[in-house]
Amino acid sequence: MINALSFDLEYWYTAELVCRFAPDEKEDQVIEAVYPLLDLLDKYDTKATFFVLGKLAEKYPELIIEISKKGHEIGSHSYSHKTLHELGMKNFEDEIEKTNSILKSITGKSPLGFRAPTFSIDNTNKWALDILVKNGYKYDSSVFPVKTNLYGVPDAPVFSYCPSKDDITVHDPDGPIIEYPLSVIKFGINIPIAGGFYLRLLPISFLKSAINRVNMKRSVVIYMHPWEMYSYTQKVPLPLISRFITYYGVDSAFSKLENLLKSFKFSPVREVLGL
Repeated sequence: MINALSFDLEYWYTAELVCRFAPDEKEDQVIEAVYPLLDLLDKYDTKATFFVLGKLAEKYPELIIEISKKGHEIGSHSYSHKTLHELGMKNFEDEIEKTNSILKSITGKSPLGFRAPTFSIDNTNKWALDILVKNGYKYDSSVFPVKTNLYGVPDAPVFSYCPSKDDITVHDPDGPIIEYPLSVIKFGINIPIAGGFYLRLLPISFLKSAINRVNMKRSVVIYMHPWEMYSYTQKVPLPLISRFITYYGVDSAFSKLENLLKSFKFSPVREVLGL
């Protein structure tokens, strides 16, 4: 089974739990975090999808060119990293068009895939999928079949499907876009195993066992942020729970990812979906 590997390429201070507390003066540390990751992927001859923030691509076009030249897929992560709830329909469409233009000017290709900041697509803003289709997207990977204080569509399918325009938890075989939800394993309830905080929190033995179990039925999609695998990412004072969620396991995340690369085969999302 070939699984999908993805990275949300954003600034460390745009993370939902961090952005309100980030200082005015800060180093973005993008280059320092990304190049060791690219070397790791080269080491295991693994290609991935990078969902890139438009404003980051504007600042670091050479980095995006380098990622693309190495054979990785470039997807969109919006422009500003504001959630869809913050943006609303008009601003979201403006951000999609702007980011598409930036990424195409850098790579020569329009992105096929999208991931919403903070997984913020749900039934309250299902209009986003129509906007993605209008702008040439073939798949979305924003739906998380869990419920947290920040995001989640707990009733969504756990496998790739085409969302109905009336209800994104319903598969429509004629739907114009594929949804590749973030991966969970069922133990009575859906337990996230997709990456990010969950990868940093859960023991590697549990993660590998869970991926093997899910692979009996379907592929998984792993996501990480380069900043959360970089031990020197600038840390700011946060409320206790937010600090735990944001920084727990940062020092071991890179080695955990390497362990997964040794144990499983990964490809970009586009290839896993056959696009």
